[in-house]
Amino acid sequence: MAIEYLGLSSINGPLIALEGVQDAFYDEIVDFVVNGKEHKMGRIVEVYKDKAIIQVFEGTENMSLNNTHTRLTGHPMEIGLSEEMLGRTFNGIGEPIDDLGPITVEEVRDVNGLPLNPVRREYPRNYIRTGISAIDGLTTLIRGQKLPIFSGNGLPHDQLAAQIVKQASLGGSTNEDFAIVFAAMGVKHDVADFFRRTFEESGVANHVAMFLNLANDPVVERLITPKVALTAAEYLAFEKNMHILVILTDMTSFAEAMREVSSSKGEIPSRKGYPGYLYSELATLYERAGIVEGVNGSVTQLPILTMPNDDITHPIPDLTGYITEGQIVLDRNLHGQAIYPPISVLPSLSRLMKDGIGKGYTREDHQDLANQLFSAYAKVGEARNLASVIGEDELSPIDKKYLEFGKAFEERYIGQEPNENRTIEETLDLGWELLRILPKEELDRVDTKILDVYYKG
Repeated sequence: MAIEYLGLSSINGPLIALEGVQDAFYDEIVDFVVNGKEHKMGRIVEVYKDKAIIQVFEGTENMSLNNTHTRLTGHPMEIGLSEEMLGRTFNGIGEPIDDLGPITVEEVRDVNGLPLNPVRREYPRNYIRTGISAIDGLTTLIRGQKLPIFSGNGLPHDQLAAQIVKQASLGGSTNEDFAIVFAAMGVKHDVADFFRRTFEESGVANHVAMFLNLANDPVVERLITPKVALTAAEYLAFEKNMHILVILTDMTSFAEAMREVSSSKGEIPSRKGYPGYLYSELATLYERAGIVEGVNGSVTQLPILTMPNDDITHPIPDLTGYITEGQIVLDRNLHGQAIYPPISVLPSLSRLMKDGIGKGYTREDHQDLANQLFSAYAKVGEARNLASVIGEDELSPIDKKYLEFGKAFEERYIGQEPNENRTIEETLDLGWELLRILPKEELDRVDTKILDVYYKG
């Protein structure tokens, strides 16, 4: 029988202290009744002897030291799971907010998940097509991969995320089930409405489970949202044999919430004021991506984070880069040239790309083509630097060709319409079309057999 406690020891921001507790444990969910009528929920974040520190999800407004009844539930944060979650919209802790009633729960799970046995993990193979050439052609997203998008304030990462949700599909000819789990943390109401409206109007809402933590929602809830979304993804992937793409935006909001709660707990800060366990918290989330041996499903992560002051060495992108398998970087200069999506291809990287493309997956020329496009675009930068010193008219004919290639590459390959959904064949063929701007002898990153087949200029 659960023990009910009357009164609190102290209140500090979203945290309350409760003394005299018995058998409390870290992460345990706590129910509150304020003034005999208002219900709130919290979780234990620290236990010392008979004292527990509890985060209150809805905030501590209206709570006082003597008007609150507290009951420890004896279990951690849990969520009811079902295939009915697809096509539904939930708040940050997994409660339906779309006025369609509760889902039929098939299983209840702890949102913290269970670590995947590294021996049972399968190496990621095959790819997920996004319909965006700069991703599919040069930083291919592989099933089971975790590939973050590094953005900045004012860049169109929300529009890019919505486009990926609309267009994403399993690569190759397959009848396997595919769905998307979309979680937004700390977003404004107009951004949340943009996502909802875009998914509904494009007809993809029925295979998207959407979790929304709004900017005016409790900060503590923001720490739970990605865990809830990943728990739903794991259930659909490993119990229902579906391939799930998880999009988490914005991980910077998650980290900021961690810093705020850590500060209110009086913890000693680390870099930039973030708690010392930021790395382990991010790793706990990102490592929930993967493929399990003997199971048809997979969990692929595409977390999005905004870099404060466009600083890629900031603790959030820096630590994310240690954990994930590459990154897609959005560029403010390309955005200023009205190029969408403004993906900077040179610092972008997909470390698992080589194992999920090529013959049997995309096309035999894919890897060589990507290598040559990277090489040629790098030389574009050199030609532009030289032109800024001596003037474009003084450049050699080959440098002028590289300038022509660079302009076409940015406008036609990187740039595409927000509703333009390119097949992998269209992406690869476009790459060859642009390489024909350059003389054949400049294409030194392509095998001669492939060059003879695809370079027809």
